[in-house]
Amino acid sequence: MAGIYLHIPFCKQACYYCDFHFSTSLETKNELVKAISRELILQKDYVKGETINTIYFGGGTPSLLSEEELKMLFDTIYKNYIVNPAAEITLEANPDDLSILNLKQFYSAGVNRLSIGIQSFDDNVLRFLNRVHDSIAAKSCVNEARSIGFKNISIDLIYAIPGQDDIAWKNNIKQALDLSPEHISSYSLTIEDKTVFGRWAATGKLKITEDEIAATQLEILTEQLEAAGFEQYEISNFSQQGFESKHNSSYWKQEKYLGVGPSAHSYNEHSRQYNINNNAAYTRSLQQNIIPFTLETLAVEDKINDYLLTTLRTHWGTDLKKMKALYGYDLLADHQQYIESLCSQKLATLENDTLLLTKRGKLLADKIASDLFVLK
Repeated sequence: MAGIYLHIPFCKQACYYCDFHFSTSLETKNELVKAISRELILQKDYVKGETINTIYFGGGTPSLLSEEELKMLFDTIYKNYIVNPAAEITLEANPDDLSILNLKQFYSAGVNRLSIGIQSFDDNVLRFLNRVHDSIAAKSCVNEARSIGFKNISIDLIYAIPGQDDIAWKNNIKQALDLSPEHISSYSLTIEDKTVFGRWAATGKLKITEDEIAATQLEILTEQLEAAGFEQYEISNFSQQGFESKHNSSYWKQEKYLGVGPSAHSYNEHSRQYNINNNAAYTRSLQQNIIPFTLETLAVEDKINDYLLTTLRTHWGTDLKKMKALYGYDLLADHQQYIESLCSQKLATLENDTLLLTKRGKLLADKIASDLFVLK
């Protein structure tokens, strides 16, 4: 089993919080899509003939792809890879791009899952984040997607936004649930140095939300979504039964995936590849049939730490027997006292050789994982 991730590095404008690789120079989009198509051909041996179970268009803003560009990428994939007829095919989208015409084109092309970057239903917050859409567009695009035939829709929301109190956050969650999505992803606003918010925070123009408030808003989210029938299958991801993101779950299960496009990453059990994060340089290289990437060979310590960092965030937890079988490492032997302490503090449970974090423990997941890391 394997997945393909395609990074489409274009946006209409820069959101003030985003530090993903993208460009607003849309005039170069078609040439870059041709380069991505070329990389797909050159990389076809990376998955070694394995069946592709997930395809994920991320960004950036993949909903900016034209009908012809999307067709080019799909044609290249289906000509060069073995794709499961029931593959999950996700396209990230912004509400302002989702006209009836675009939705029909995406649906006809084969997209069967939409991940819509709504972020908030508060127009003041959307302006603060420098989003293009408003709350009316956010709601209407979901309803229009339903009318086209989409049966698997995910909504993105951001919490811990400066000035957003718990009452406003609860109202955001309610409005999301009113749209009956199958999946909700929600992340705490992170202030990154090379963003507008990062510059504002450095000069005191922006006050960063306290960790305690962020933790409280995550707890509110979890309670409201679980009451509505969602399961928190990963710290930031909630789904109705059977609607977990198969693609993202493959990351957390250490399954092989190929990433194409500028700044995309690829992974197999032995190494990671990192594509160059420069659109022009990427395009020039692919025009010469050269994939511009750096290779990181993974030491066993890297593999163990990756396994800990990803599995501790999930509802299936860290399988200690599997870890020992894969990497020859006995976590309990090295950290029995620490793990017992986690359990006594009700931050984790250890049953059937599986270490699972509780709801309280998940708030500290990254720290707990780092405490368990194997040092080189």
